[in-house]
Amino acid sequence: MPETNLQELLDRNARHTDALESGHFDAVQDGQEPAAVAMTCADSRVSQEGMWAVEEPGWLFTPSTIGNQVWDRHEGDRVVDGSMLYPLVQTGTDVAVVVGHTGCGAVTAALEAVRGDGGELPAGVRKWVQELVPVIEAGLADDRVDPDRADLVDQLVEYNVDRQVEFLRESENVPANVSIYGFVYDFQQVYGSVPGRAYLVNAGGETDPDALRALAGDEDADQVQRLL
Repeated sequence: MPETNLQELLDRNARHTDALESGHFDAVQDGQEPAAVAMTCADSRVSQEGMWAVEEPGWLFTPSTIGNQVWDRHEGDRVVDGSMLYPLVQTGTDVAVVVGHTGCGAVTAALEAVRGDGGELPAGVRKWVQELVPVIEAGLADDRVDPDRADLVDQLVEYNVDRQVEFLRESENVPANVSIYGFVYDFQQVYGSVPGRAYLVNAGGETDPDALRALAGDEDADQVQRLL
């Protein structure tokens, strides 16, 4: 496990600022109009901006939650998480992306909870794992999910991405003009041989691989793959 200290944090920030070109933030001094918002899993192995090769500030709005969940609870009801919703209703962003990832620890923890194998978790973590439990239960009951396959967790990751996309599509708070896409970030070469590739698994509720490849185009068809 890598270690760090205050000096390394300061040094890393110094390298960051040294690498910035003059005027790097000029275009976003007075506000932001990000092109897309991407809800990823809160995981140190998932580079939110890196996976899209984002170098310029203001292009991508980058919320993350445990298990890339786009919802939260307000007065007992599920609502779209404010960090996901804010750019869609306040900054004119019209592309929403949900990104799961292979080997997701949150999905694994929810699966263990469903099976009665989970240990005690701090309340703040337990809240998010419990929000995933109904998704995992529904996934296990889905005929497309094969619990005997070695990639069960990754099947459920994909199933969860579908459910998150569905929730955004059905929310009356998400503007009708917003395009919604679901991806799985694969750094374990589950979907293919290119580590770090984001595979398109859902486009506005469309999950048929052939239809997704048609949307992606011939040049990018190899970035479409599904386990389910």
